[in-house]
Amino acid sequence: MPSSTLPPQVLCLGEALVDRLGPLGGDPATDSPRDDHLGGAPANVACALARLGTPSAFVGRLGRDGIGQAFAKLFAERGVDTSSLQWDRTRPSRIVLVRRDAAGDRQFGGFAGDRGYGFADQALDPSALPAALGPLLAKARWLLVGTIPLASPAAAAALQFACHQSAAAGIGLALDVNWRPTFWDPAADPASGPTPAQIAAIAPLLQQAALIKCAAEEARWLFGSDDPAVVCAALAQHPDVVVTDGGALLRWCFAGRNGELQAFRVPVVDTTGAGDAFMAGLLHKLLQYQVQGASAIQPEPMLRFASACGALVCQGAGAIDPQSSADAVEDFLASQA
Repeated sequence: MPSSTLPPQVLCLGEALVDRLGPLGGDPATDSPRDDHLGGAPANVACALARLGTPSAFVGRLGRDGIGQAFAKLFAERGVDTSSLQWDRTRPSRIVLVRRDAAGDRQFGGFAGDRGYGFADQALDPSALPAALGPLLAKARWLLVGTIPLASPAAAAALQFACHQSAAAGIGLALDVNWRPTFWDPAADPASGPTPAQIAAIAPLLQQAALIKCAAEEARWLFGSDDPAVVCAALAQHPDVVVTDGGALLRWCFAGRNGELQAFRVPVVDTTGAGDAFMAGLLHKLLQYQVQGASAIQPEPMLRFASACGALVCQGAGAIDPQSSADAVEDFLASQA
């Protein structure tokens, strides 16, 4: 049975946007050639899950524009549920300017397309969510979110409502911190960490999450340590924690067990979306283990699979086009054995 005919197991709430990639070492605002790719972490994860064979839904808001039409087509092709997708006639879909260094690593800069009213993703309407989310929450197992919606009042209220409803329904919250300061302040240094007020806004998500993925620098900003065991111990619910560090060691703490994994060495074209493919691979495997029971979870093979999902995305441009099927990921892992 195609995944699109099954109820979504993972609801991915947040932004869908275009990543505008400049030439290596160049400025995406002015330099050519520029490549536009559909992206946004929750949209990336929803598409990657569907490609892997796990039914997913995207919960967000897009402009009635060419970008919105492209996403509608993509979601339909991948089989992503869009029953909670909102459309905005006033605000455009967001374009993010992405600088890439000579090695392909990216840094998010400013935005393009604002006509003075902000972007559609900022206006996610919480009042439209109760009717849309109700049927999805009845069958889902995970709600995946990031911190970007917290930067805008309407989207923050929608995120908080969805988290409250998912908790009431007994659905696990998966949080990919995905700190992007320019979404909070377009003039911010893209390398800056969150302010105390921003950390306070993020705290309720950290305190509810059953699974947290963060970069090493994000962990240091939020917890004063990049040790996943320290992050786990700092939160009352003791979530499962994965701390990534680019091409360096991946470290994890699952059910009180700690470990680390070396990243796969692959030729890198563009790292945009690698972390989202990783998160999709992790949720895909967690769902498989949940069917068997929590005692069946084997962190290292699960994280090797997730890491392979991320490595494969790095070998193509954009976050969504290079995403792999589960069979392709297994073939890659077999080639690395």
